Amino acid sequence: MLKTLDNLSAGSLSFLQKLPLARDKPWVGYLVAALASLAGYFARVWVSDALPDGFPYITFFPPVILTAFFFGARPGALAGLLCGLMSWYFFIPPLGSFALDYRAVVALLFFAGIVVVDIALVHWMQVANARLAIEQQRSTELAETREMLFQELQHRVGNNLQMMSSILNLQERRVAEGPGKSALSDASRRLGLVGRLQRTLYSADGAQLSLASYIDRIVKDTLETSGRTDISYIFDAQASGALPTESAVPTALIVAEAISNSIEHGYADGGGPIEVTLVGGENGDDYIICVQDEGQGLKEGFDLKCADSLGLRIAVSLARGLDGEFTLDNREDGKGAIARLVIPLPVEEDTNATA
Repeated sequence: MLKTLDNLSAGSLSFLQKLPLARDKPWVGYLVAALASLAGYFARVWVSDALPDGFPYITFFPPVILTAFFFGARPGALAGLLCGLMSWYFFIPPLGSFALDYRAVVALLFFAGIVVVDIALVHWMQVANARLAIEQQRSTELAETREMLFQELQHRVGNNLQMMSSILNLQERRVAEGPGKSALSDASRRLGLVGRLQRTLYSADGAQLSLASYIDRIVKDTLETSGRTDISYIFDAQASGALPTESAVPTALIVAEAISNSIEHGYADGGGPIEVTLVGGENGDDYIICVQDEGQGLKEGFDLKCADSLGLRIAVSLARGLDGEFTLDNREDGKGAIARLVIPLPVEEDTNATA
């Protein structure tokens, strides 16, 4: 188990998970065991005058425990053997011999029992740390694989939508001018928009999208796709909340439709500014997205409910699906049209509620 840690990157392990040290150089551990045992002996000689009778192992336990902790069970066992022999010979009566009387047997059994328990506990801790490190590495690899597969799936879905958009675009070129050609063009544009957003729309960890950055991306993409260079863009974001992922595609299509309406109808005869504002999202307020232009405005008696535009009808339907509202009116100052999308904040479930 401990050897498998060698296959893990050192940067991914904590210090405790790297123990025992010098696994590929066992002689280092044995050398440390010998030196630590000698240090325990000299420490015992140094404190002999300050100790009462007995305590032959008082300075020999630390070398055994520290050696086992840092270099493993085998160097720890060697330290235990050396410390036991030195304490037996130098500090257990009769001194200077390996004689075995009753007191020596009891003392040695006491020392051996404590040393075995200490080394076993240290070894089990190191085995547990090794297993934890392996599981953490496995979890990291699985998470990276999942994210890679998720991104690949999103990329393929986006490519498929783009391919369908291209097929519709090719079909559009073979259709004569009229409602059919316009419908194919709109469908191709909408599929292309969703396909481009699909690659970055969702995250593998389910994180929500920043609504401000998302709206800004949609508007820029729609303007770039239109090919119009005579239209300026102003974005005023006064909200920094997040957009639930299930609301992302409907919101994108509605905003894109509002931008396209301003381009195709408001600025049909010339360019101008399009201003997009985002407010709300604080203190429980609904999000409000406004798209306004300074173009020709809407015709007298325009009624969104009776509009012939399929795109506008889709926008109204999608807004209802979000439990929101989409409106299109002339500006109060008479300088163009303004589209509003109201998105209610999702209601958070009360986990403390009782049945």
